[in-house]
Amino acid sequence: MRTVVHTRQGNPADVLTLREDPDPPPRPGTGQVLVRLLVRPVHPGDLAGVEGMPGLAEQRPGEVRTPGVEGMGVIEGVGPDVRGLRPGQRVAVFPAPGTWADFVVVAAERAVPVPDGVGDETAALLLVNPLTLRMLYRALENALGEQDKGPVLQTAAGSSIGRLVSAAAVRHGLPLVNLVRSASGAQRMREAYPTLPVVTTSDGDWREQVRRHTGGRPLQAVLDCVGHPLTQDLVTLLADGGTLITYGRLGSGTTALEELPVVQRGLTVQGVTVWHWTRRGPEERAEDVAFALDLARNTPELFEVAARYDLADVKAAVEHVRRPGKSGTVLLTSPRSTGAGQEAVR
Repeated sequence: MRTVVHTRQGNPADVLTLREDPDPPPRPGTGQVLVRLLVRPVHPGDLAGVEGMPGLAEQRPGEVRTPGVEGMGVIEGVGPDVRGLRPGQRVAVFPAPGTWADFVVVAAERAVPVPDGVGDETAALLLVNPLTLRMLYRALENALGEQDKGPVLQTAAGSSIGRLVSAAAVRHGLPLVNLVRSASGAQRMREAYPTLPVVTTSDGDWREQVRRHTGGRPLQAVLDCVGHPLTQDLVTLLADGGTLITYGRLGSGTTALEELPVVQRGLTVQGVTVWHWTRRGPEERAEDVAFALDLARNTPELFEVAARYDLADVKAAVEHVRRPGKSGTVLLTSPRSTGAGQEAVR
């Protein structure tokens, strides 16, 4: 059994190691399933947990952690009182801390059966990003209220979640302006979503370009997963009473809340994290999972893969995640059969 671990927080390329354990995987307990993982993504949040960041629990001396919260695999065993799941069944799991391993034990309610028409790689990306999209759209609905919908700006529009937001904006007629870092990224977004304006932050007049695309109307809301150093500029583009919805920190550095004119301009700063999704009611969670499955069946192109690495090559995978201009999500894979050579992921 292979497991990626770290015993201290820091640069993932420095602190992550692969541990091989000859012992058999743990048995599932009551209401749990044992999943042999085949594919798992490398999300920015996974790396943030390794590096450590404000708001996340610090790693205690001697504590061993395994990254990862999402993945796809095959059920190897079921514990007592598990209904509707069986050995050999393909499932996507979330939240399932420790998915950067060959096996993980999770609560049965966190294992979603994968339909036959959905491939393994798409299933590995089935939950975190689509569920984040649902949470972001709820936050947008609250921010916009009953007023004229928009305009709205999103940063890192070329990211995996950014493309999902763009697809939803086109579908629902949301006046969205996309913000990207490079001209090449802007070109990809224009080709994928030709009806949505794209602005590149490498242009010195990008703020003026945003204002032109909104017809001079101040933004009602901003979806931001970059943070510093864009925060101050984003706030200047917001209308008084507008909302900054933050759900990540791809940028470096921080911006103190006291530096923003929150009180003077009646602004709202709202944080969104997919970890809070589990707090929603069972009916709403079921609707969200059904939404994710529908996306996977009908628009698998939205689940773009940047590259695939064997679990043992985790450091190379992390390096790939940090490459400028990366498009899609990097995956960590395991052989389809323990003891067999690495096989292609379906």
